[in-house]
Amino acid sequence: MAALRGLHHITLISSDIRRTTQFYTEVLGLRLIKQTVNFDDPSAKHLYFADDVGTPGTVITYFEWPHLAPGSTGVGLTHHYALAVADEEALQRWWVRLRRLGVEVTNPRPRRYFTSIYFRDPDGVILEIATRGPGFLIDEPEEELGGRVIVPPEEFLKPWRKDEPPQVERLDYDGSEIIPAMRVQGIHHITLTSGDIERTTWFYTEVLSQRVIKRTVNYDDPGAAHYYYGNRTGTPGTIVTYFGYPAMSRGRMGVGVAHHYAFLVETDEQQRGWVDRLRAAGVSTTDVIDRKYFRSVYFNDPDGVILEIATRGPGFLVDEDLSTLGSRLILPEWLQAAQTTSN
Repeated sequence: MAALRGLHHITLISSDIRRTTQFYTEVLGLRLIKQTVNFDDPSAKHLYFADDVGTPGTVITYFEWPHLAPGSTGVGLTHHYALAVADEEALQRWWVRLRRLGVEVTNPRPRRYFTSIYFRDPDGVILEIATRGPGFLIDEPEEELGGRVIVPPEEFLKPWRKDEPPQVERLDYDGSEIIPAMRVQGIHHITLTSGDIERTTWFYTEVLSQRVIKRTVNYDDPGAAHYYYGNRTGTPGTIVTYFGYPAMSRGRMGVGVAHHYAFLVETDEQQRGWVDRLRAAGVSTTDVIDRKYFRSVYFNDPDGVILEIATRGPGFLVDEDLSTLGSRLILPEWLQAAQTTSN
């Protein structure tokens, strides 16, 4: 069985796709790489944001459903997701830029394995920007990663932690533009909420063949578990984390939360192998669905989170040139044919 290669994309819900587009392109500097519709609900727009070519692992997509009520985080839904940057200097520059543009942002928070800032998109989605390092090997050797619960020193934990603003004077940066050294490098991790963290751990390790790379606590609520899953060393872009809250109510799907997220596989054959594996483990899946730019299979984690396994290809250049990527609305062929017939 070929291993999952990390994260492919995350899909969220917008009430105003123009406002969302402005935020992701003008504030965060991502490229709009595809304008299409939700293939399962063609009345809804579906926009993709990513690096310049739509590399899996950099892709963030939004359905526009303005009629939906605001959603809420809770068991069975994503709590937030994080974008990766190279280092703390890049993170500090993002703090400067977001404040300049009027986005409310936290001071940098030391998470021991990385440093983060938090803010929200225009619909209230919680976003994080996290540094790539120092990584998960600073308090455990590779062969022992995730083998025990590690409670960090108090200086990392609320209420003892002091989140200090960065010393911006030395940066020589005013936030007016995104310089190359601070560009986001794709998705760092996705964080969700579990009603039974041990059941979630069984699912990710025994069914999805992920490794527990860290067992620790929620640094902002030390009474709650926080487990990390990913590849062998916890490379950013492979990481999924869960807060453990057995008494928390279920989240509500709606505007401002994630609809689903996707893992990456390289080939159709590998994807079919995962369908067989999931079904053998008693996990119901859809059949393979052609999404034009990749092929997808959907299933749920034990708490009901919608998960997807998506192929790398054929990619986003199948119907647009690189120079014009994302510049126009493209309907799937079957929808174009249906409209032609009806006319």
